[in-house]
Amino acid sequence: MQSNLPHLQSIFTADCVIFGFNEGELKVLLIERNEYPFKDWWGLPGFFVEHNETIDDAVKRILLEYTGLKGIYMEQLYTFGDLQRHPQGRIITVAYYAMLRLESANINLKPLSTYVRKAQWHPLNNLPELAFDHKNIIDKSIDKIRRKVSHSPIAFELLPEKFTLTQLQQLYEAIWDKKLDKRNFRKKMLKYNVLKELDEKQKGVSYRAAKLYKFDKRKYNRIFKNELNFSK
Repeated sequence: MQSNLPHLQSIFTADCVIFGFNEGELKVLLIERNEYPFKDWWGLPGFFVEHNETIDDAVKRILLEYTGLKGIYMEQLYTFGDLQRHPQGRIITVAYYAMLRLESANINLKPLSTYVRKAQWHPLNNLPELAFDHKNIIDKSIDKIRRKVSHSPIAFELLPEKFTLTQLQQLYEAIWDKKLDKRNFRKKMLKYNVLKELDEKQKGVSYRAAKLYKFDKRKYNRIFKNELNFSK
């Protein structure tokens, strides 16, 4: 009986939210659209999932075609299905997110598709008006990161391999969108004993060079696993 069932064609999209951190600011990767709907608008890298590909494969294809990025681990975030989210009808989108070190991602921003004029990082606290419901998707993504950063060391994925305590505090302030007490923040981070102090200092700065640190992932996994609380 099942062989007589009609073949159903699903129409939905995948959208990618990619966060980076640079110069004390949390940033989001956006594309300038070159096709309707929302031509000339900024939005998230996203498009329709082909009938012959999985959603995960679609995300890889979309990132490569619209930003030039590849080999990025994307985690599924949420499914958005508001009735009015797309002007062409009810189109559900599955959103994915990732966190990148900008020092390794900037050089690869080169869209391969004419659907996109350019890909560019934008400060999270100063975004342009966005296409579709992409602002809502970004808000949902940052909420997810704020929850995860409270109990896991995902914030270190946004920092250079070697960083200062000031950079670390600026990152947490950007994620939480609030100022943190310098003394208390450093005391709390250092007491976990997962920051390895290096015999190095900043180079090429006009102010007093600060000590550099590295996140000791092996020590974190050995000592804390899922027990460490990075909450504000």
